[in-house]
Amino acid sequence: MEIDAALATRLRREQGGRLRVIEGDGTAMPLPDKEFSSVVCFTMLHHVPSPARQDDLFAEAFRVLRPDGVFAGTDGLDNPFFRLIHLGDTCVPVPPATLSERLTRIGFTDIEIETAATMFRFRARRP
Repeated sequence: MEIDAALATRLRREQGGRLRVIEGDGTAMPLPDKEFSSVVCFTMLHHVPSPARQDDLFAEAFRVLRPDGVFAGTDGLDNPFFRLIHLGDTCVPVPPATLSERLTRIGFTDIEIETAATMFRFRARRP
C-alpha cells in the first residue's frame, strides 16, 4: 500500500512484478476483511497526519488481518534531529509509551514494543 502515486509507479517498475503495489491510503485500504496473515509498516507512521488517523491505520491493519495475524513495524523516536529532517513534511511521531494502549483499544493482543536510541519497533497480534 503506497499513498504516493509517483512512488507507487516507481515501485512497480523497479520490482518488475515481484510484488503487488496498491496505490491507496492505509487508513482506508481497498482490501477485504481478514485477507492477510501479516501487516507491516516501516518508518512511516509519523507521516500519518494525526493520532486519530494513525489509530484509523491501526484499525485498518486489524480489519485486514486474519485471526492470529501479526501487525509489526518500526518508526523513529521524537527528538530535535528527527524533527529537523522533517521540516516542511508531515511529522507526527508516535510515542511508544502510548502505543500499547492504542493497539489494545483496537483489539490487538500480545503487544511487544522495544525502543532503541533513535527508533522503536513493535509487534501485535489479532486474536
